Amino acid sequence: MRYFITFSYRGTDFHGSQTQPNGNTVQAEMEAAFATILRQPVPLTFAGRTDAGVHAEKMVAHFDWSDHLPANLGARLNNLLPDSIAIHDICRVTDEAHARFDATARTYYYRITTRKDPFIYINHTRVAKGLDFEAMNEAAQRLLGKQDFSSFCRTHTDVKTMICDVREARWVQENETEAYFVITADRFLRNMVRAVVGTLFEVGKHKMTAEQFGEVIAAHDRCRAGHSAPAEGLSIVEIIYPKNIYLCEN
Repeated sequence: MRYFITFSYRGTDFHGSQTQPNGNTVQAEMEAAFATILRQPVPLTFAGRTDAGVHAEKMVAHFDWSDHLPANLGARLNNLLPDSIAIHDICRVTDEAHARFDATARTYYYRITTRKDPFIYINHTRVAKGLDFEAMNEAAQRLLGKQDFSSFCRTHTDVKTMICDVREARWVQENETEAYFVITADRFLRNMVRAVVGTLFEVGKHKMTAEQFGEVIAAHDRCRAGHSAPAEGLSIVEIIYPKNIYLCEN
C-alpha cells in the first residue's frame, strides 16, 4: 500500500532535503525515524528537492508499506524527529500515486525584509531599501506561460526538458519593510526560483529593464541572468495533486 506523508522543515539546519553522502539531510532524518519505529527501512520519495538552507512549509513524500500503519505513527515520528522537522499528515493513496510526478502545481515564496531583525532572518533575506516593486512586477509578467527557462537553471542539470508552465509570478508588499515573491508552476528547475529572484533584484535596482529581463528568458543562457538570491528567503509553501489519488479525506 502507498501513503503520502505531508511535513514541513526549517532548511537552515540541513544540507538539503534529499540524502547525500556529505552532511545531514531531511530525508536521512526522516528515514532513520521510520526505521526506528517500523523496524525496517522505509525509503521515501520526495515531491522535489530543496537546496541547503531552503525551507518547506509544505513538502510531500510517498512510501510503501505492506500493512496498515500504526494509528499514532505521525505523533511517534514527531517525538523522534528534531524540532526543525514536523509531520502533519499521513494519508493512504492509490498504489500508482507518485509524490513527484503526480503534482500538478507547486508554489514557492521568496521573503525579503529591509529591517535589521535577528529573529526574522530564519526565513527572510535582508535587502537594501529602495527596490522598485512596480518594475519587478512588470518584469515578472514575462515569466508567465509555458516556455524554456534554461536561463534560470543550474548548469549541468540532468533533466529531459527545460520547459515549465508558470501560472503566477508577482511581488506582494506586506508592509513598509517586508515583501514576498510568489511563483506557481507545474514544475521547477534546479535553482530556478533563486535565479529568477536574483535577476528580478537587478530590475528592482534599475540595473536591468523589464524588456531586458524578457531578453534574458529568451536567451536560454544562465550567464545572462543575475546571481542566485540567498537560500534563507525561499520556502516551498504548496503542492497540489489530483483529488482522485487520495483514499482518505484530504
